[in-house]
Amino acid sequence: MSALKKPVNALRRSWRRFAKHIRRYKLYQWAKLALDFVAAMLTRVMVRGLRRLDPDASSNFMGALTRTIGPYLPVSRIGRKNLRAAYPDKSKAEIEAILAGVWDNLGRVAGEFVHLDRMWDYDEARPNAGRIETFHADRFTGLFTDEKPALIFSAHLANWELAALCAAKYGLDSAMLFRMPNNRFVAELIHETRAGLMSQLVPTGNTAVFAMASVIERGGHLGMLVDQHRRSDTRVVFFNRPCSANDAIARLARRYECPVHGVRVIRLPGNRFRIELTEALELPRGKDGEIDIQGTMQKITSIIEGWIREHPEQWLWLHRRWRD
Repeated sequence: MSALKKPVNALRRSWRRFAKHIRRYKLYQWAKLALDFVAAMLTRVMVRGLRRLDPDASSNFMGALTRTIGPYLPVSRIGRKNLRAAYPDKSKAEIEAILAGVWDNLGRVAGEFVHLDRMWDYDEARPNAGRIETFHADRFTGLFTDEKPALIFSAHLANWELAALCAAKYGLDSAMLFRMPNNRFVAELIHETRAGLMSQLVPTGNTAVFAMASVIERGGHLGMLVDQHRRSDTRVVFFNRPCSANDAIARLARRYECPVHGVRVIRLPGNRFRIELTEALELPRGKDGEIDIQGTMQKITSIIEGWIREHPEQWLWLHRRWRD
């Protein structure tokens, strides 16, 4: 018995340490769940308050609020670092002005999100006279008439939600790939807002590839935001710095040989917007005749960089786009 005493005691000590970690882990999980729930409840209270305002007042209020407090938040360090690297010739005052504009735009996106059902005021009798104007109407019409599926890329510019709203309002057979927030309660609120206003929503994850393929195979139009970091073997140059590219759109284009367009939203004065659609891109191909993945992603990335350079204050610089 004495021979077993030492290993038994060691096993007990190991179990106690393990049980301690389990209890601590569960406590952490419950604490995180409680904080997420409180954050979601506060978000819903704010949404109800903003819904009492009209879309313009809601956008103006949130823009002023985030423009005031945003530059002092820790995440702004990422924005400043990104801006200094992208624009080494700009002064500190110019960097701060762009960063303030980034926060202003982000706040306005939040203020407008709660009014998505009121944002679209297009009138066929007075095209481009309302809140949202669409340029290159023939290109939008072509998506309906060419009888082809299409891949459409976009970026976190101005109010990027409006591009998906535009497709649904025009009745285009479309789907949007989106990433769910980590806070599941806030994710439910966002999904509730989007679900009735946009076409099919495809959450990112292990099964997303099958959903994306089914959209293309039925002849639909798949939209996705491709300007954020995603670990991949495909590398591109963005603002003269190497980074990983989300190459899903290039791989789908290569497999299905379908057109690829870019769509962007531009914020205009007076709480107005312009939505622009590019022509189908001429994608680079390899010696085997197939679409080149890296070359395609570099072309798409360069187009997005050009959009951002036109209106740098309307892009989400607060994201860690460049990572080792």
